[in-house]
Formats: sequence, structure tokens, C-alpha cells
Amino acid sequence: MVSAGIAGLILFAAVAFFLIIGAPISISVGIASVLAMFSILDPENALQTSAQRMFTGMNSFTLLAIPFFILAGVIMNNGGIAMRLVNCAKVLAGRMPGSLAQTNVLANMMFGSISGSGVAAAAAVGSTMAPMQEKEGYDRAFSAAVNIASAPTGMLIPPSNTLIVFSLVSGGTSIAALFMAGYIPGILWGIACMIAAFIIAKRRGYKSNEKVPFKVALKVFIDAIPSLLLIIIVIGGIILGAFTATEGSAIAVVYALLLSFIYRTIKIKDLPRILIESTRTTAIVIFLIGVSTIMSWVMSFTGIPRLIADTLLGFTDNMIIILIIMNIVLLIVGTFMDPTPAILIFTPIFLPIALQFGMDPVHFGIMVVFNLSIGTITPPVGPVLFVGARVAKLKIEQVIRPLIPFFAVTVVVLLLVTYIPDLSLWLPKLLGLIE
Repeated sequence: MVSAGIAGLILFAAVAFFLIIGAPISISVGIASVLAMFSILDPENALQTSAQRMFTGMNSFTLLAIPFFILAGVIMNNGGIAMRLVNCAKVLAGRMPGSLAQTNVLANMMFGSISGSGVAAAAAVGSTMAPMQEKEGYDRAFSAAVNIASAPTGMLIPPSNTLIVFSLVSGGTSIAALFMAGYIPGILWGIACMIAAFIIAKRRGYKSNEKVPFKVALKVFIDAIPSLLLIIIVIGGIILGAFTATEGSAIAVVYALLLSFIYRTIKIKDLPRILIESTRTTAIVIFLIGVSTIMSWVMSFTGIPRLIADTLLGFTDNMIIILIIMNIVLLIVGTFMDPTPAILIFTPIFLPIALQFGMDPVHFGIMVVFNLSIGTITPPVGPVLFVGARVAKLKIEQVIRPLIPFFAVTVVVLLLVTYIPDLSLWLPKLLGLIE
């Protein structure tokens, strides 16, 4: 028991040390986990066990969906799909005050749901919308804040790589159920951003779009249909049981590639660059999953999840307060840690507590991903924040203040999702994916 306590201490102290000196999160977690192993097992067995756990963590058919969805997202990001979705969103936004800001939110929701990446949405949609908004007299910091705040909606609206990771680490929670559960929370996030943008735009007197002729609107919708069909084909096939999430991700790649060739926005000579970009992103994600699996094993061996559960339950048995504590911890963690390792590390700690109170794992998964998605738009590490600011050609400090109202409404939606389970569970129950 003493060695287990020492291992836990080494684990967290080493992770903190490496993060403080600026090491990447994957390196920090990997080295810390192996050092902790040395305090539990002899050097030979420690290295063998670390390698085995890392291989086991990455050797999953389900995880194959991640590189395919990443590749599909990169293809779409280079394939001219963003502009068609922006045009569609522009028609949908109608003549609302700040209609270009509303367009940005809707386009991020659509593009993010197709690509599954908040960073990709912030880059693709932001680079398209920023010049348009600046031309109409929008404040650049406000435009950047709208883009940054709404980009992570695609991490909840399926297909979502983070929900696939949660399915794996939670012991096989249905991916189809998680995908369906993400729709309403993701849409509510987008609506909250639209409300905040509406209020600010009305106060500042930002113009609305001119009325779009019916023929023009119809043509825009028709142009966007092939892109939007990707969601229907992939998610519909998964829900109907026609194929698994992994098979659906491969279909998404083929469809996105064919669509880009039809649009003539991607050429054969572009494929090596697209594959290299996808490989780099995939390598980072899969390596994170591998080293986090070692860490999960060490934590399980040392009894850290049980210790934290006993501490929380000893402090209070009120589920409302415990969920508040979980949310606070996850929001803080999300500010300096990527969603993938955070899910891998904190799901084994918090899920047993949630299950003890009768919380559905699908509902819990949406709450966790929602929290960590907020972390992508908050300093000091927030990747969506950095990409959105860079696209707008602004410093981070210039974006933080206009981002605060959007952050506030997003936290309100988080609380609604946390304490109203049916916001997550209604669709999966309706489709018979959970009881």
C-alpha cells in the first residue's frame, strides 16, 4: 500500500513538473507514468507492462474511426466545402441584427459537425467570415469572439472524435447513443452564442443581410446539400446499424474526397500534403491515448479513483454539489489539458461516482465532453482560442474581453445539460439506443 501511495505521488508530481517546464502533455503523461511504474514493479517488468498497456490502449477497432474522421475533416477543410456551408448559413441567418455573426455561428455548427473538429471549424469558417464582417464594419475582436465561442459545437454535434474516445475509456458506452446525445447540447451551445451575438449586435447597430431572392436562396441550399448529406449518410448508417462508427468514418473519407474532386477544389497532387497533415494530427491523438492508458493503469493499481470517490462521498452525499465539484474540476483541467488525455485520465476517476448516483454513462459523457470543449476556448492553452485569434490577426489579450459574454452563456448551457438529463438522453431513448 505504501508503494502504491508513492506511485501516485510520483505520477502527479512528475506530470505537474513536466507541464511547468513546458513539455508537451503527451510526453509529460508518458514519462510520469513510466516513472510511477518503476516504483511499483522492477525495471524490466515496468517497461514491459508500460509497452503492453500502451499497445493495448491503441489496439482498438473503434479507435480506427479517429484517423478516418480526421482525414475526412482535413479533406473538407481543403475542399471548398466551408464556403458552401457559409453561404447556406448566411441565408438561414436571414435579416437578424448582426446577421454575419449569426452566419458564423451556424456555419461553425454545420462545418464542425461534419469535420468533428473545433480547430478546423475556427480556421476554415473564421478565415472565410472575418473579411466579410470587417467589410461590413464589425469590430474584429467581436467577430473573432463569435467564431471562437461557436467553433467547439462540432465536438458535441456528431461525428465527434472526443465522444469516440469516451466510449472506449468508459468501457464501451454505445457510440450511436453518444452521437445522438450530443445533438441537443451542441445545438443549445450554438443557440446561446447566437442570442449573445444578437444582443451585442443590436446594441452596436450592426447591419442585417439584405433580403435574398428565393431563386438565389434555393440555389445556395442545393449547393450545400451534398456537403450536408455527409452527416445524414454517416450518422444515419450508424444509427440504423448499417455500419459501425469505424466503417462510417471510412465512408466519410471516400464521400468527402469524391465531393472535393467533383468541386475540383482538390487535385491528385494535393493528396500527399493532405495525408501528411492528417497523419501528424492522428499521431498526436493516438500517442496521447497510448500514454494515457499507461497512466490509467497506474491510477487503477494505486487506487486513486477509489480514494477520490471516497473523499468526495465523505465530504457530501448531495449529487448536486458533487456534480458542481466535477464541473469545476473539469473546467479547470480543460484550460491546460487537451480533451483527449483529460477524458482518458478523469473518466475512470469520476464515472464510478456518477454511476453510484444512478447517472447514465451517456449523460455523464456529454457533460464531460461539454466541459472540456469549453476548455478549448479558454487560456492558457485553448487551441480554438489561439487558432481563432490567429485567423483574425489579433493578439489573445484583444479577444478575451469580448469572449466573456459568450463564455458566460456557454456555462449556463453546461449547467442545464448537467442537471437536466433529458437534454442528452431524450434522442437516444426516442431512437431506442438506450432504455
